[in-house]
Amino acid sequence: MQVVILAGGLATRLGELTRKIPKSMVGVEGKPFLEHQLALLKRNKVGDVVLCLGHLGEQIEAYFGVGHRFGINIRYSYERQGLLGTAGALKNAEGLLEDTFYTMYGDSYLFLDFAGVMAYFRQQAKLALMTVHRNYDRYERSNTVVEGSLVKYYSKKEKTPGMTYIEYGANIFRKETLRLVPADQPYSLEELVHRLIGKRELLAYEVKERFYQIGSAEGLAEFKEYISREGVKP
Repeated sequence: MQVVILAGGLATRLGELTRKIPKSMVGVEGKPFLEHQLALLKRNKVGDVVLCLGHLGEQIEAYFGVGHRFGINIRYSYERQGLLGTAGALKNAEGLLEDTFYTMYGDSYLFLDFAGVMAYFRQQAKLALMTVHRNYDRYERSNTVVEGSLVKYYSKKEKTPGMTYIEYGANIFRKETLRLVPADQPYSLEELVHRLIGKRELLAYEVKERFYQIGSAEGLAEFKEYISREGVKP
């Protein structure tokens, strides 16, 4: 399985903490957050990772290299001409991608049966899949409406009736989906998701476990507490 980690953002919500280092390099129990992510992926039999980098991304490549000491093959895609957005970053990395691949955000730690969800997706004749969690605004504001097996509505800005789910943080795409993304210009996953919803091509897969994220100071503190409590080591 291949996972693309979108780690090119500016991480402005973390303030001074990420002024000189990328978010993926923020320390948790003496290791960069990305090292915890990679260990989680390795435990789930993921062997191939593509890192989409932008802001201070060279620091990440200098630390992780090709990934051999972490037991995972790592390749890199850089946004050299300015930030392209999350979907634009995928388009930029197209030459490195398999026919079917996962995406994750560079600040997410997810309890997901990667192989099981991928097996389900391969049985369906759809272009993409979004993992969702029945959130009820518990961890962050809910942003997704699910109807049957499909995502019906998604927005990070607008609240609408029935919005009880939140995007969990892992998506699956068929590579042909990137035909919907314009080349060499900013384009977000939210824009791509809206196009897929309009085509009824976006599956929903509910995950029962909660997620952790380090995109905010509060989220980072929660994740640090979880790692310390559970004794999870890379």
